[in-house]
Amino acid sequence: MNSILNPFLLFFLALFGGDSEKVDDDLKYLGQTPPSLTPELFAPGVISTKEELEYGSVFNEEATDFFYGARRNGRIDIQYSKLMGNTWSTPEAILPNEKWGYNDPFLSPDEKRLYFISKRSSDGLSEEFDHDIWYVERTEEGWSDPINAGPSINSDGSEYYISFTNDGSMYFASNRESLTNFDIYSSKNVNGEFQPAIPLGNSINSEHYEADVFVDPDESYIIFCAKRSEGLGVGDLYISFKNSDGTWSQAKNMGEPINSGYHELCPFVSKDGKYLFYTSNNDIYWVDAKIIEQFR
Repeated sequence: MNSILNPFLLFFLALFGGDSEKVDDDLKYLGQTPPSLTPELFAPGVISTKEELEYGSVFNEEATDFFYGARRNGRIDIQYSKLMGNTWSTPEAILPNEKWGYNDPFLSPDEKRLYFISKRSSDGLSEEFDHDIWYVERTEEGWSDPINAGPSINSDGSEYYISFTNDGSMYFASNRESLTNFDIYSSKNVNGEFQPAIPLGNSINSEHYEADVFVDPDESYIIFCAKRSEGLGVGDLYISFKNSDGTWSQAKNMGEPINSGYHELCPFVSKDGKYLFYTSNNDIYWVDAKIIEQFR
């Protein structure tokens, strides 16, 4: 049976817990049976539920901490579950707040920061406007107050979803150039500072909607959501690989069985490279990441 623990206590234990090397592999990933090359609902009834909506998700490197966005009682918050001994804690909101919603969680490469999106205003008091990218830092007392990722990342438009390379460069989506559309951007991290974001080329971006980008940490491929005329549903997942000259290959629709007549979005590949997670029809699915090799 899952235990229920205060999310701040969970955080403390995540920082100062036992040796992760002793964790039984069968207990990782919420103890779920690994998927095949056919996508499967992830942790049905525990994470993916019929009553609520689940969005972007991310595991830590050891696959013992799980963060995901979920709509609960009309609010979108970041839910958190942790492996404690032989059981996973019941998911709870890790940044509860009466005014602001939080979504699209993603850990920094060193896992000392949790990034997310929110309509939270800069002063935390004014009325909400557009989505910005924020983060909280791990401290011995718990999570810090939310910190805005700054003007190199955020704009007068909205910024969605976050993903990182090994060197800390950030990939994300923004509608800063056209409030009716989104494109994918990247921002280099130099000495701990994000540089002005630049849009990816036309092998990725188009006149259509592109967002929810996951970049492989070594920057060998990216997976993102796009809404295009050849798509199978509301939005599909596309994939592009890095060419030898540093450019991106023309993005390909990942097709069935990944895409469907629903909306596929929020891709994430586990740090061990084993599993691709994504959202479809308001639930979280996972599939053996070997499926990615089919598109090279």
